[in-house]
Amino acid sequence: MLSKISEFFGGLVARFRSESGQALTEYGLIMALIAVVCMAALGVIGLAIAGFLDEVATALGG
Repeated sequence: MLSKISEFFGGLVARFRSESGQALTEYGLIMALIAVVCMAALGVIGLAIAGFLDEVATALGG
């Protein structure tokens, strides 16, 4: 009975020492951060292009 209990707790400790899930989570968070930064950059660039095109349209008399 005692050996079954020690096997159970040994398995739990081994499971929590595994870092493969942690690495996958970190990669996921990094990818999410990169996606947010790209969306923000595209938003800023889009607004700058829209402003430039408005200036061009105004200069052409449109």
